[in-house]
Amino acid sequence: MKKTFQLLQENKKPERVVEAIKHEIRKYMKRERGKKLPDGADYWELECRFGRDSNGAESIVSKEITAALDGAFAEDWSHCYIEIIAKATKRREPPVLEAMPLD
Repeated sequence: MKKTFQLLQENKKPERVVEAIKHEIRKYMKRERGKKLPDGADYWELECRFGRDSNGAESIVSKEITAALDGAFAEDWSHCYIEIIAKATKRREPPVLEAMPLD
């Protein structure tokens, strides 16, 4: 999803507009995570970017999107750009720690 959302809409309360955007984002994430994984992949990694526009968008963690949206609303942005790309990823093996000898 690469989309610019209008935070200020005529005849709608801004708080409700922000809640509707959050709902749409959560629904999109749930749909992407529910897709069938290709062979060799363990989970869907969501790469997210957030900003005023596509040129100034910065990478953020998917869990921080709603907080970033609340921050944009608090700063009275008229619109914001949100990009969410799902990529199939394989989990990395944790490093094996060698036991230290006790003297």
